Amino acid sequence: MTSAAGGTGPVAEFTGRTGVVLERLNRLYPSLIDLSLGRLEALLARLGNPEEKLPPVVHVAGTNGKGSTCATLRALGEASGWRVHVTSSPHLVDVRERFRVAGTLVSENDLIAILEEIERVNDGAPITVFEVLTAAAFLLFSRTPADLAVIEVGLGGRFDATNVLRHPAVCAITPVSLDHEAFLGNTIEAIAAEKAGIMKPGVPVVCAPQDPRSIPVFEAEAARLGAPLWLHGRDWSAVRSGDAVLYRDVHGELKLPLPALPGDHQILNAGLAVAALRAAGMPVPEQGWQGVGRTVWPARLQKLEGDLAQTLPTGWELWLDGGHNPGAGEVLSSQLKTWSDRPLHVIVGMKQTKDAAGFLRPLLPYVTSIYAVQEAQQHMALPVAQILAAGGEKVQPGPTIAAALDKIRQQNDGPARVLICGSLYLAGVVLKRDGWVVV
Repeated sequence: MTSAAGGTGPVAEFTGRTGVVLERLNRLYPSLIDLSLGRLEALLARLGNPEEKLPPVVHVAGTNGKGSTCATLRALGEASGWRVHVTSSPHLVDVRERFRVAGTLVSENDLIAILEEIERVNDGAPITVFEVLTAAAFLLFSRTPADLAVIEVGLGGRFDATNVLRHPAVCAITPVSLDHEAFLGNTIEAIAAEKAGIMKPGVPVVCAPQDPRSIPVFEAEAARLGAPLWLHGRDWSAVRSGDAVLYRDVHGELKLPLPALPGDHQILNAGLAVAALRAAGMPVPEQGWQGVGRTVWPARLQKLEGDLAQTLPTGWELWLDGGHNPGAGEVLSSQLKTWSDRPLHVIVGMKQTKDAAGFLRPLLPYVTSIYAVQEAQQHMALPVAQILAAGGEKVQPGPTIAAALDKIRQQNDGPARVLICGSLYLAGVVLKRDGWVVV
């Protein structure tokens, strides 16, 4: 079961007592994606407009890097001694991953109570599950004091459910690339216009490095709204300098630790998070910037150490990444270039409607072997045959993770590295098998 409005559906099925409530709500409007704001605005009004009772909000949109940027914002806030609310999507294993209330994962009992309250107040009106989850976040956050709220857009921006927010402290836009074209448009300019829809009059906007076609779109919308615009390369920058990151903007220079999340692209995600707080004028103490080195976020070049990893020979490494579009493939290929010290075997599973060829193309030059998989528990999985067609003769059928790992182990080419990638849905399956528990 999945349902969303302006957001992606669940990566893991809704299960347990929480799932019972969400399944009832899903029947009120069983549409996969329905981009609009009216239903949620009406529900929030009946709930007393909790979205107007939040601490300073950082609203984060974009195609790639939203989750990592939000996780870094949380780490920066907590290193500053702040209580930080975070809502993100989708979840990987447990729906509670979507809600951190003043730094603590919401309890199942508290989440069920909020969902049942929303169900009563909604009183059978048409609503989608993503709208309900968004309302739940705002209601939870409005009732617990905090110093910062980090709100991740689900899909697009202009008509995403989170865009009922009227007065964020700052908006942040991560790199924009082609994804969800059926809902957002099939050009960079069209998708950028949807992301720019989170901009608000007079509210600062910070932008990560962008496709040049996006920049005029952002400049025009910011000018129309009188929103101060910080562009990467013009108004802020973040580059590696030895074992540190050198960050610069109009307010000066910071020397930051290297990001805890691996990959050079995380330097820019971290820089965007820092720029957002600086543009908003948030009073971050000096020790707060050390949070860059403490960020935790699953399925983003995550090295696995649990049950699934233990099935590999001694000395092997198992990695997981949820990137799933051409932009993510380009970013991932930059990391693969640095992994030339040992054989690299890739296991890839993708979601239907995704551009498998565009994702795979940048990876192929760096892999020893690549296996296409389709797991039974993987929602909306792209058939193996379609991944094979997209990747060409270098891609072999898994056709499952277990079978692919067996084939890789049989190659006997010494200590190797295995990367599972291509879908957050697949990542959720992998994390569950590896024994990962959200904390």
